[in-house]
Amino acid sequence: MSRTDEQPDGALRYLPQGRWAVVAGAFVLGWVLFLLVVTRQSTDPVPGEAAPAAALAALPNDPLPAPVPAGASAPLPQAADGEGARLVEEPSPPPPVQPEPQPATPSPVEVAPVQQVAAQPPALLAGQEPPRYPVSALRSGESGTVVLRVQVDAEGRAGDVEIIERSGSRDLDRAAADAALRWRFQPARDAEGRPMPGEAIVPVEFQTQ
Repeated sequence: MSRTDEQPDGALRYLPQGRWAVVAGAFVLGWVLFLLVVTRQSTDPVPGEAAPAAALAALPNDPLPAPVPAGASAPLPQAADGEGARLVEEPSPPPPVQPEPQPATPSPVEVAPVQQVAAQPPALLAGQEPPRYPVSALRSGESGTVVLRVQVDAEGRAGDVEIIERSGSRDLDRAAADAALRWRFQPARDAEGRPMPGEAIVPVEFQTQ
């Protein structure tokens, strides 16, 4: 009888033979490991969680603040170093910079033209026709002297005639002014002898005799 035909002795004879023995052994080993893991997780505390009694003991025993009455402001919290809290005011913005006033530009001054003064006033030329004596004034015996201001141009012609003294007779005054418009004058002259406009004062006398 050979050695292979002999039956195993002791505990070896109870083990199943072949591949089924390997499968069964692995299954049993897996269950054992699963039970060990589950048992360990149920007994170990969860990380980060503390016992309720220890957590309550760690809380401070300070009393809660009293409720604030309606309309009152809550007190400011105290700083950690014992100093009262302070309100920090923001600095006010700097005032706007006012632009410097610009000097006023002087307005141009209108310069009046310099009136040229005649060195020699105009004069009535000789031989001018005297004014006619009004018939109505002659019949009533009116007489008097009329003083005229005559504007004379550079050519010696009479322009505007103004009565500056009246004779007392309207007919005599009108006759003198009408005659002066027909008169010719020697024009006024400046310092260099050049003719220029001017005015002449001419008295006209009316006498009945």
